Parts: sequence; C-alpha cells; structure tokens
Amino acid sequence: MLKKIGLLALCSASVFAMHSVELNINDKDLEFGAKVDMGQFNDTIDPDSVFIGAKILHADEKNSDFRSNSEMNDYYEASFLMQRRVAATELVIGLGVKLNGTKNFSSIPLGVEATYKIVNGAIPLYLKGAVYFAPEILSMQNAKNFLEYRVALDIELITNGYVTVGYRSLDTNYDSKKGGDKNYNKSAYIGVKFAF
Repeated sequence: MLKKIGLLALCSASVFAMHSVELNINDKDLEFGAKVDMGQFNDTIDPDSVFIGAKILHADEKNSDFRSNSEMNDYYEASFLMQRRVAATELVIGLGVKLNGTKNFSSIPLGVEATYKIVNGAIPLYLKGAVYFAPEILSMQNAKNFLEYRVALDIELITNGYVTVGYRSLDTNYDSKKGGDKNYNKSAYIGVKFAF
C-alpha cells in the first residue's frame, strides 16, 4: 500500500510540475506532447528557459509516402530545448536537440525554434516555427538523414489555454537499400494546448 501511495504522489508531482501538454489532430493523425519547465524544479534556472519534453505521433499512410499502415510505426521523440526572449521584443528564440525515431528509423536532430507574439490585446496570437535536421552522422538504424519543420498559430482563448492551427513535415530519409526518401508525415492539424 505504501508503495502505491508513493508512486501516486510521484506521478502527481510530475503532473503539477509539467509546463505544457498538447493534443493535435486531423482526420487521420493523432499527436500528443508534453514539456516540463526545468525552472520549476531548480532555482538556479530561470522559468521558461530550459525544457525537456516527449511526443508521440500516431500517423496514417494517407498523410505520408508509405504505401500502407503496416509499413508505418508510431513516431516517438524526447527533446531538450533552451530558449530566451530577445530584449525589448516579443520574440523568443531557442536551440534544441531531439532523440526521435520509429521501429526502423532513429536520429538525433539539432534545431532552432522561434515564437513571436503578434497581437497583445484581449486575445493574444503567437506565431511559432521550428526546424530540426539530422545529417547522416546523427542518423542511426536504417536512417540516412532527417528533416522536420513546423509552423503554427496559437490563439490564447483563456489564460494558459490555447487553440493551435499548424502544419508539420517529418521527412525520414532512409538508406537507399531500405526504402529511400520517405516523408513520414506531412499534414495540417488543429489542437489544444494547456500550460501550467
């Protein structure tokens, strides 16, 4: 019984320390992500500057170059991001690294992310973009290289509650013997995001 209570308390603490959770969908794909703000655990780190995260994407062959769902596996990623606000502007820029993959593909892409607050009024709007790339040296298993880019518009309808409209492209280039250039997912999506 004590073990169960301890495990429940640990899980609850993790949930309350979480910086954000998001759920993105379209007619065929489902994506769930979470980020933890490390500044909430360590007083020496400024809040909103260092994050660790995880994401899972269950995609359909309709939005990819794969011929059937049996060829596709869920896409997983773990991420680390450091960011800062550019002085006297509404621009936040960041540098990140990910460990991502599917059953037959894995890579360690490096990337850049940016967020710009467009409207500062009653309903704030944020334009977000990200580009991650892994050359051959950072690609493993059957991977030759990897390129991901995303663009999204976040609308803050309630405090710390956002509606997201975006587009993503995950380009998984396989070794030529294992299938060549295949875009794992390229699709528009809509979603919700909650920050804590």
